[in-house]
Amino acid sequence: MVASGWPFSRRWVVADMVLTRLNTDIDSHAINRIMPDGAPYRSLSSKSVTCLSKNHGVDGRDVEIAALQQQVMPERYVRNRNTLSLEDQIRLLKSCVAVVGLGGLGGAVTELLARTGIGSLKLIDGDRFEDSNLNRQILASHNSLHQSKAEMARHRVREINESVRVSAFQDFLTDSNGLELLAGADVGVDCLDTLPGRFILERVARTLEIPMISAALAGMFAQITTIFPEDPGLKQIYGDPRDAPEKGAETHLGTLAPAAMLAASLEAAEVIRVILNRKEILRNRLLVVDLFTSQMEVMQLNGNDQKS
Repeated sequence: MVASGWPFSRRWVVADMVLTRLNTDIDSHAINRIMPDGAPYRSLSSKSVTCLSKNHGVDGRDVEIAALQQQVMPERYVRNRNTLSLEDQIRLLKSCVAVVGLGGLGGAVTELLARTGIGSLKLIDGDRFEDSNLNRQILASHNSLHQSKAEMARHRVREINESVRVSAFQDFLTDSNGLELLAGADVGVDCLDTLPGRFILERVARTLEIPMISAALAGMFAQITTIFPEDPGLKQIYGDPRDAPEKGAETHLGTLAPAAMLAASLEAAEVIRVILNRKEILRNRLLVVDLFTSQMEVMQLNGNDQKS
């Protein structure tokens, strides 16, 4: 017997009955549509997803996963199709990503991942918006000044994709709370603006044995890399963490909106590649972008030349 008093067999029967009813309702709500390239497909509107979620007492992401398993495409993801397969979309919906830091990088990364269909997001930042954030941070507005970045990010996700499971944490990441905050995440995303904070996230990700995507920007420059638990990691870029300064080059170059948005796009794309186990990820490599000269370069770092 389990805590509820039900045998496991009884619980599975009930779960199967809910799924059977859900699948039947998905089929009845699906409509036939045509892709821009002329290919036919069966579609489930966002309104239908919300309705089915409420009627069956399940998350929207669960409705969307069940629909995709029936070859029914949630309409919100229809423009993902062909670049992402139905199986890819299911994998993204089943994944959980922790975004640490919700400023210029993190706010945009959060928006991109929510729109793409990452099923669960953990949003972590103890900071609040201030005037100096308005030049680049997508979540910063006159209405959000002095508001919690984590709460504003959670609210934004709910506005654009209510199927996503979202947890907001108004905390700064530390060695003492990191394991709890990132528990259950498949990937950690470094959108932090301090070097010590990045090293903390790296230690937490190593302990949890999950990959970490790290990006940084300064002025019109940006860089991004991917670190797996067994990789040398950030010390290849910044040296010994004990000698790392609090801030990097942004201290004297500032941070401009084009670099923030581009770096966030590159970071979100790398998250998707890692979750989908694509080969050409930036593991033990550093992508450096200079927007003033329109140059992009991938540098090989001095770690083990491992392939994921």
